[in-house]
Amino acid sequence: MINEYDERHPNKIWLVALYYRLSRADGDNVESESIANQRSFLQSYCAEHPQFKIVGEYKDDGFTGINFQRPDFQRLIDDCKRGTVNCIITKDLSRLGRDYIDVGRYLQHYFPENNIRYIAPLDNIDTAIDNGENDIAPFKSVVNDMYVKDISRKIKAALYTKKKNGEFIGTTAPYGYDKSPDDKHKLIVNKAEAKIVKKIFSLYLEGNGLTKIAQQLTKEKVDVPAKTRNNNSTKRKTALYYSWKQTTIRRILQNEVYLGVLVQR
Repeated sequence: MINEYDERHPNKIWLVALYYRLSRADGDNVESESIANQRSFLQSYCAEHPQFKIVGEYKDDGFTGINFQRPDFQRLIDDCKRGTVNCIITKDLSRLGRDYIDVGRYLQHYFPENNIRYIAPLDNIDTAIDNGENDIAPFKSVVNDMYVKDISRKIKAALYTKKKNGEFIGTTAPYGYDKSPDDKHKLIVNKAEAKIVKKIFSLYLEGNGLTKIAQQLTKEKVDVPAKTRNNNSTKRKTALYYSWKQTTIRRILQNEVYLGVLVQR
């Protein structure tokens, strides 16, 4: 029974931190595991237990559970060290983390050694109670760890298939191309940038070196790739930012994408 300890200590007040976490990379169901749903569930849970005083809420939205280098989790641990929190509640164990080794370290060592109570209502885990439910926690952690690794394998397999089929999977199209509005895995020619790419190849075939090509493009005030790809940037740029670089010219000349070849993996 989750509140067995509290029945034995009716006057004990716990300084509770509610912790929420969500990550698409872990295969989380965004709708059922949303931060809003976690918050609603835990606030309702605490409302049923007057001994729980909520002193803080912490959320890591978009952070994987396979490690604990998450900004709000680290802030939570800092508050535990300061003594402002002595009880952590998550909806279930997977919200705390999915790596069974690190989860076990917190459950079996860090929390008990620092007098921090941990509760996961949906998994019926409460470190204030020494019962069989807590004994199953390590196995739940292993299952959570295996789940996220299985999701990772499936994602990698899907990406490999796309690469094998010649589908573009990059976040940004190479200079001279755009992603097709009808199919983000297909490249279409950006006519304005394509003229510059052709000019670079022509200048090189005429015997011009990388430095001379870069200087000519800069002199003609041809927009550098960074500018054409960041038109909405409001940050102040130096003159160097608008200058073509040898490395940019070399990268374009060596990129096989201009031959219609996608080198991925």
